[in-house]
Amino acid sequence: MTGSYWFPKPYADFVAKLRVPCGFVLLVAFAWFAEPTWNSMLLGLPVSLAGLAIRAWAAGHLAKNQDLATGGPYAWVRNPLYLGTFIAALGIVVACRNWVLALIFAAVFLLVYLPVIELEEQHLRQIFPAYEAYAQQVHRLLPLKRSNGGGRSFSWQLYRKNEEYQAALGLLFAAAWMTFKIWWMGKS
Repeated sequence: MTGSYWFPKPYADFVAKLRVPCGFVLLVAFAWFAEPTWNSMLLGLPVSLAGLAIRAWAAGHLAKNQDLATGGPYAWVRNPLYLGTFIAALGIVVACRNWVLALIFAAVFLLVYLPVIELEEQHLRQIFPAYEAYAQQVHRLLPLKRSNGGGRSFSWQLYRKNEEYQAALGLLFAAAWMTFKIWWMGKS
């Protein structure tokens, strides 16, 4: 198995189990530390929407464990779902206006999500022999160059099957919470 790995596999296996609990920690941190204003929401929410758009685009091209996704956003980066998550979280952090929250989000992405990305790539190398050649052409998270693409076209059926609408619901919840906090802080 080739490829560059930043994290030892036992660590990556351990944090993979923490991904969902970390999501709850992030939710509590967001609820507690968010200090939004209308201006910060106007700056941050469009960034989050861009992240969600990338995630939606990726979900509509992804038939998990059936085909190697190489079309759509997968022609640009190997992990567009994680890239979209990072961009969406960045927008939330901007909207929340809190450095503590920014540090928590950054730590979770670096210490939890990056090792999980490596685990997923190891899995893909095992089930798709063509993955190694694809990984040589397309960067993990940065759209530095475009591969020849190919692969399947966008499918709303895959979007729904991958339950990507849940990310949109999460952003709606976040926007509603920040709106409530702005209103609540205005009453104080």
